[in-house]
Amino acid sequence: MMFRRLRTLTPVLLIMAFLLAGCSVNPVTGKKELSLIPESQALAMGAEQYKPTQQTQGGQFYLDPELTLYIQEVGMKLARVSDRPDLPYEFVVLNSSVPNAWALPGGKIAINRGLLTEFEDEAQLASVLGHEIVHAAAGHSLQRMQQSTLISLGVAGLGYAVSDNEWASLIMGGAAMGAQLALAQYSQGDELESDSYGTRYMKAAGYDPQAAVELQQLFVRLSEGNNPGFLNGMFATHPPSQKRVEENQKLVNKIGAGGYRGRETYQKKLAFLRSREPAYDASDSARKLAGNDELDKAMIKINEAIRIEPEEAAFYSFRGQIYKAQNQLQQAAADFDKATSLYPEMFSYQLNSGLNALALNNLAKARDNLNRANETVPTSIAFLRLGDIAVRQNRQDDAIAYYSTAAKAGGDVAAEAKQKLAELTAN
Repeated sequence: MMFRRLRTLTPVLLIMAFLLAGCSVNPVTGKKELSLIPESQALAMGAEQYKPTQQTQGGQFYLDPELTLYIQEVGMKLARVSDRPDLPYEFVVLNSSVPNAWALPGGKIAINRGLLTEFEDEAQLASVLGHEIVHAAAGHSLQRMQQSTLISLGVAGLGYAVSDNEWASLIMGGAAMGAQLALAQYSQGDELESDSYGTRYMKAAGYDPQAAVELQQLFVRLSEGNNPGFLNGMFATHPPSQKRVEENQKLVNKIGAGGYRGRETYQKKLAFLRSREPAYDASDSARKLAGNDELDKAMIKINEAIRIEPEEAAFYSFRGQIYKAQNQLQQAAADFDKATSLYPEMFSYQLNSGLNALALNNLAKARDNLNRANETVPTSIAFLRLGDIAVRQNRQDDAIAYYSTAAKAGGDVAAEAKQKLAELTAN
């Protein structure tokens, strides 16, 4: 990828590359903008990081595939009337209670189940999806990254923003970059621009654009309260303001209100998710209790969640973590196995299973699970423990490679990797 190559260039060569890149015309706004990254590279990055970024934000909500199909249908209605109907759009529902939505370059868009439950009708859903389509089509995330690149002369200075994911500080490489693009805060200018064009897309697709005003009014009211879900989710990345409400209303007055609302259809499509909200509420409570070291109470809550929805992999993975914290490793292994069987692609379930298997001295299983986790989302802890496994299996060259990779990260994991690497190469 271009981002990896940028790290190896000297500052002088970077500046020359930036100057040669020149300007391009934004396909949405028609404005001339500094363009450091060719569109082909942007599209490739969006496609490559879409799945890893989903996984750093909870993974897919696989229990209701019909809901995902519905979101895709609504999203494509808007994409077809956008200024970039040619982009390879994709839409997915994520298994996260945090109310948020995000877009990667190329039209790779995600919306959390925690935000879907806040809407009353399809027009409100269309408002958010149209907004995200503009972010993707107008290249807002890439523009922010380019600005940071100009300041730091390299992508290493961007920092990582991976929500409240427990592995946040350990995620490495492109997966962390994708999360940065998805979760960095948009400027007020970007938000107003996305509101404006997204509302026009709503109108062109037959939706009532007044829904966009209603949502902004709701978001402003919620932002004035103490709602940690919105403060850590939607409002952290898409800051609301009264100015946005006023500008949206001016636009609706100009283009005309009225159109499809789709309340009955939306409520039917959300019926399954709403029926499972008590399970996710119980799971969220369990996580809070566990965070306060109230493991017995957390176990009661996560068992309640499993009783309501026994096919949710996230519940078993979290119960496995509780068992592991209580040093009940065999019970933890059973739950981690259940989680990986229900959702084998999810890196965190494979990672938990691998780390637990290592604690049980099952090196073959640990190695397999950790490698599977790294295939989707590489983490420094997985590389570190793969190094430990390689040492115990007398594979010194592999151990050196794993420790060297883990040492590139920060914090305690990198320090441990450097120490073990030094000891290994000194022998």
